Amino acid sequence: MEEARREAKRRATGLPASESKPVARGVVRGLKMLLVTILLVIVGVGLALVLYFTPAMSARNIVVVGTGVVTREEVLDVAQVRLGTPLLQINTSQVADRVAAIRRVASARVQRQYPSALRITIVERVPVAVKDFPDGPHLFDRDGVDFATGPPPPALPYLDVADPGPNDPATKAALQVLTALRPEVQDQVGRIAAPSVASITLTLGDGRVVIWGTTDRTDEKAEKLSALLTQPGKTYDVSSPDLPTVK
Repeated sequence: MEEARREAKRRATGLPASESKPVARGVVRGLKMLLVTILLVIVGVGLALVLYFTPAMSARNIVVVGTGVVTREEVLDVAQVRLGTPLLQINTSQVADRVAAIRRVASARVQRQYPSALRITIVERVPVAVKDFPDGPHLFDRDGVDFATGPPPPALPYLDVADPGPNDPATKAALQVLTALRPEVQDQVGRIAAPSVASITLTLGDGRVVIWGTTDRTDEKAEKLSALLTQPGKTYDVSSPDLPTVK
């Protein structure tokens, strides 16, 4: 009898018997998924607010890595990060930019280390050449950046160019050659001169001269020069690496 009444009701509404229940189940499932999504969003936002505004995960320790000549105190001074600041409130890109502004720093990276540390990693500039100025010797790195003034390390080559700097073609050419030399040759260089990008010469510590020419085929020239310097002579010409000469 009950089944007959349900069938009569179905016919009165004009719906197939199989459609009413699946529709109801689909609506329930959709509502459940919506509620779960809303709860997850609420929990996520709440957790983010807790981490952002409370000291639950704050910078209780600042680790500085990569210092040599640059001191930890210098890095912390320009980083301007207060201990106890929630980690999520620290703009790591801005801190890295401030640290990288130190003359001796080539690059800086700042990372949050949960739950309570900030890590600052720096790479210091390495001097490859020196040039005298009225206020004293200036040190230059491989990119031609003038990053320090003061006594140079022993045996650092002298950079003989008119207007040294990272955007000066002669500076870039001279340093490209200098950094391409084999270590055993680089250690012998006392001066590198580039009155133009097409006229580069090296003077070794013992007075021998290397005529380099342009930066074309620099790697080949560096390889030829290593072998050539084993021969006695005063002038070594590798401007044409196919026909190197010794005089």
